[in-house]
Amino acid sequence: MNSKYENMKIIYNRSKIGWYWAPLFVAFWFLLFYLVVVPSFHRMPPLKTLQDELQQPGQFIGERAEGTLLRLSKIGPKVVGSAANEQVAVQFLLSEISEIIDGARTDLYDIEKDVQIASGNYLLWSMVNVYQSIQNVVVKLSPKNATSEAALLINSHFDSVPGSSGAGDSGMMCVIMLEVLRVITKYETPLTYTLIFLFNGAEENPLQGSHAFITQHPWAHNVRAVVNLDSAGSGGREILFQSGPDHPWLMKYYGNHITHPFASTIGEELFQNGFIPSETDYRIFRDYGKIPGLDMAHTSNGFVYHTKYDRFNLIPRRTYQLTGENLLGLIKALANAPELEDPAKYAEGHMIFFDVLGWFFVCYPDYVGVIINICICVLVLITIVAYIWSMASNTGMFRRRIFAKFGILAALQLCGVCLSMGLAICIALFLDAVGLSMAWFSQTWMIFGLYFCPMFFGLGILPAIYFSRTKEHGLPLAYGIQLLMHSHCLILTVITIIMISFNIRSAFSLLICIGFYTLSVLLNMATCAHKTNFMWLIPHCLCQILPFMFYTYCCYAFYVVFVPMQGRESGSNPEILIGGFTALFCLLLSPFLIPLFCLFRKSKTIISLFGICTILFIILAATPVAFPYVDKTAVQRFFAVHTTRTFHNADAASSVNHTDAGYYVMPMDRHPNSLDDILFDGSNFTKADRSACETEIMCGFPIYSSRWLKAIDNSYWVPGPEPNKDYLPTLRIINKESTSSTNVMFTLEVSGPDHASIFIDPINNAKLVDWTFTKEPLEKSLSPPHYVYWSYALDPTPLRFNLEFERESTNWSGATFKIAIMGHRIHDDMFIEEDFREFLARFPAWAHVNSWIGSYNSWQL
Repeated sequence: MNSKYENMKIIYNRSKIGWYWAPLFVAFWFLLFYLVVVPSFHRMPPLKTLQDELQQPGQFIGERAEGTLLRLSKIGPKVVGSAANEQVAVQFLLSEISEIIDGARTDLYDIEKDVQIASGNYLLWSMVNVYQSIQNVVVKLSPKNATSEAALLINSHFDSVPGSSGAGDSGMMCVIMLEVLRVITKYETPLTYTLIFLFNGAEENPLQGSHAFITQHPWAHNVRAVVNLDSAGSGGREILFQSGPDHPWLMKYYGNHITHPFASTIGEELFQNGFIPSETDYRIFRDYGKIPGLDMAHTSNGFVYHTKYDRFNLIPRRTYQLTGENLLGLIKALANAPELEDPAKYAEGHMIFFDVLGWFFVCYPDYVGVIINICICVLVLITIVAYIWSMASNTGMFRRRIFAKFGILAALQLCGVCLSMGLAICIALFLDAVGLSMAWFSQTWMIFGLYFCPMFFGLGILPAIYFSRTKEHGLPLAYGIQLLMHSHCLILTVITIIMISFNIRSAFSLLICIGFYTLSVLLNMATCAHKTNFMWLIPHCLCQILPFMFYTYCCYAFYVVFVPMQGRESGSNPEILIGGFTALFCLLLSPFLIPLFCLFRKSKTIISLFGICTILFIILAATPVAFPYVDKTAVQRFFAVHTTRTFHNADAASSVNHTDAGYYVMPMDRHPNSLDDILFDGSNFTKADRSACETEIMCGFPIYSSRWLKAIDNSYWVPGPEPNKDYLPTLRIINKESTSSTNVMFTLEVSGPDHASIFIDPINNAKLVDWTFTKEPLEKSLSPPHYVYWSYALDPTPLRFNLEFERESTNWSGATFKIAIMGHRIHDDMFIEEDFREFLARFPAWAHVNSWIGSYNSWQL
């Protein structure tokens, strides 16, 4: 009788923890994040100095790389076609390479250097990318008496965007390559295969230098793999965000020889599915060279990426050492990897990889991942069934009642998931609709109140209400909370199975929380702690520490990379990306912690505080405190082109229809109207209407690159005075002839500044069937207008090309096509007129403006 009474006492015991312990519970996890996770993310080795080289010969010396970057960045902006890029930067690199060769062990290595000058064209996105006389600086390092011609390519670029010195993007990677070359050649470094260091002179143009090398350079046909180095920020830890494809052996060498790992399959799949608005030379090597490789980039402080604030003094000094040590170890290993002789033999699927807080690296083949995923999913199902079976024995309840209770709690948890996700999405849509998006852009802590708190509230409030109103049925509160968490584990297991079926390698991220939660359940069942009111919390919370640190580390890394990117992405709602990702990761890190608040007294009040916090942060988002932009550190980006426009008629003489001039302004983020009051109130400036969009190619706007096409709807034209006309492009009709009764061919010649956009739009039922450039856009039947981007570096020879059009009938009356040419003088600020400088001065300090002189000319031929 006594034993039965004790049993019943345990069963109906619903005692709770005092509410005042809840703040300590929350504080523990906050401290774990700020004292362990954040320092781990930013952990970097100390900088080695020139003095350290005397005691540690053969080591990467970060101080020397830092000094080299200082001298390189003093050159200033290095735009393709400018003297800074084509003369000063090239000579600087050649001088540094010559100095390295002078100190090299020439008895061990053959070292050759070359300056490649190349011209070509290819299809990039929907744009034909035409380059003329661009330059690459190339170094070939071969071991004496080499028995193989196979080579490893290491690539980065020294050119920069207009107005930026390119210290971070990607001058730093270039100087690290120079120091790696110096260390390898100065000391007795064993090499089996050749190393080729490509200092790319036209990456920002975009991706022209890599195409020139891999398709035209005589050394390129021996390249078997590539390590591509780039930047989307200003230093910090370099992230590996692409590998292979289909060459898992590369990841094995990365994992075994990188001292400070920072890589994730999640990042790779996000990049390859278009979540990152950027491309690197890796794409060119992969698509045109058919070679595998590793793609690595710095991402810290992406706010300064492609701005004038990308400066030498903003780069953390330890970055040089961290990236240098990683790269030196990786290149040494790959230069002796037997797989490099014939990589095709080892092309056998993908790898799943991730680092754990930068402490260690995990890497395994995707087929192993599938086996692990399936085994853990099966283990989860067995564990849940065993737990419920055990619960029935411990409580004396029928198993069907336990399963019914589990079904109710599973439905409740599913409702909580839907409620929390719905809250996050509604907030994201609301903030964007009322013009309050990006409140977190310079104040990242706003994300906590805007998205974490509603997720916590949605996941916690329904269970809190349910458990406060169901105190009968003989089920201890601890059992109920555990069943609730079992149900979420089951939901994640189902999602994992779906991800496995679609071959999504990022499914490993769910397995971490599922696996550790299942481990805690097994520990509790083994020790019978799950039968108690509170002792089961010890194994449970201990097993949640590593998943919590891993997920918050991933979240922090995501914000470091993606928050600055939203300052240069105008097409989509940034709240959906930030809020959506936060919500997804909350579903992994919080459902095994939030239900524990139900163990505290006043649990509904505690959880409601998260809802109140959400409301307060939404209100805060409407105040100046949450203004997205900050001078120098988190600026709003604009392009401004002082433009003269000329529109020609379709008559035989191509007479001028009308001309005008003004400033073409293109905002680059979700707030295109942020400067309306500043630029237009109390000034002579007005926004022009967009009626020209119906008749003129690209609305009559001076498009600079294909990335501008996505933002054209947010741009505007401000009438103003005429700019300097010395740089205007010209169009000559060299020849026009009929090649058949239904075909006619034009030979045209374009001259002008070293950067130009050419749009060709067939009209009057004509179709472009052939031209001088790559036939790929015609074969793919890309929609007109056809876009040709033309740039030159050393040789200003006019661009001459043929266009052949076809009509179904033999009637060739009227114009055949429209052509618009936009010329851009994106360097040499000395040509900017005073009135344009006055216009730019109206922009506030928190706005960053890339500005130059441009033109727009259109004809109907």
